[in-house]
Amino acid sequence: MEELKKKLQEEITALEYELRNELPKEILKARAHGDLSENAEYHAAKERQAYVDARLGQLQARMREFSMVDMTKIPHNKVGLGSLVVVFDIAKDEELTFKIVTSEEADVNNGKISTSSPIGRGLLGKQVGDTVKIQIPGGSREMEILQLTTIHDIAASK
Repeated sequence: MEELKKKLQEEITALEYELRNELPKEILKARAHGDLSENAEYHAAKERQAYVDARLGQLQARMREFSMVDMTKIPHNKVGLGSLVVVFDIAKDEELTFKIVTSEEADVNNGKISTSSPIGRGLLGKQVGDTVKIQIPGGSREMEILQLTTIHDIAASK
């Protein structure tokens, strides 16, 4: 979670610099070229300015949400945010390992699944020994939870 907060803060800092320093210079330079109605540089800079402003708003809102995450509400013995879960996929007859993360950190190819993904939602709140049936776009999958390491276990081992 701290790593994600740091990454978001770095992007916020970079975008704030661009919005307050670089884009005003670009807009001024483009205005100096004259007629704004046909000035592609000016329109591109203004579009970028609108995008950067909107993205900053999204990132700042996300940072506020993260600051309100109450670690005491993340369960100690059930799947929750930050958990490392080993499951047995019954249909595929294989073990899979998932880390339950936020949507910004999700990377399915590396086993990081979002709490809002079908598999993430299906596993949340479950315990070792539970079997869950998860609806995914291609049908459904049945998985048994074999091992669970919660965010609290991970923090305690550091």
